[in-house]
Amino acid sequence: MIVRNEADRYLRRALESHLDYIDEAVIIDDGSTDDTVDVCREVLSGIPLHLVSNERSSFHHEVTLRKQQWAETAGRNPDWILNMDADEWFEPGSKAAIEQIVAQRSYDAVYFRLYDMWSETHYREDAYWRAHLVYRPFLVRYKADLPCTWKETPQHCGRFPLTISQFSYWCHPLRVKHMGWAREQDRRAKYERYMRLDSEGRYGWKEQYESILDPAPNTIAWEG
Repeated sequence: MIVRNEADRYLRRALESHLDYIDEAVIIDDGSTDDTVDVCREVLSGIPLHLVSNERSSFHHEVTLRKQQWAETAGRNPDWILNMDADEWFEPGSKAAIEQIVAQRSYDAVYFRLYDMWSETHYREDAYWRAHLVYRPFLVRYKADLPCTWKETPQHCGRFPLTISQFSYWCHPLRVKHMGWAREQDRRAKYERYMRLDSEGRYGWKEQYESILDPAPNTIAWEG
């Protein structure tokens, strides 16, 4: 996980949701100025924690952070790597599913659907917001000899090296809730960030950025 000033958002809920199945946590704190590090240490007190604190933030250059995250995690010689953001967690029942996944030998990458929650109870679905219709990698088997090639962009570079696309993969039905858009103040902050870092949409989708502040978007009730 990469974190930066997450203490008053969803970090505690996210970390607590993963406690049932992680054996060790690797966290990059990217120059937080709040109590983020303390929250990590408190919630993860019973689990080995490898926490790296960056004095200078690389928040404006995501690929730098993702490379650092991968290198620090690889240095722990893991069996599997679960890469989640500080505002994401699986739906209930994930423990049994994760245990089944890591026990099997047929697949080396597991893809899940991510739902952009627009409130605690509803996710957004329209022409600009349909991430949940696509499976994407969150969990991969670590291979020490993997050559790491990255999408060299400062934003939207992906969580893993591009080379994991060579892995055999499993599109799993377990769903991921992404709470990063669920509060109006967070949507405003993300909109302002994208306008500051990528206003022309060079690395993302400009029209999607502009839709973040839609006053009445289409949302669907989360079931389950």
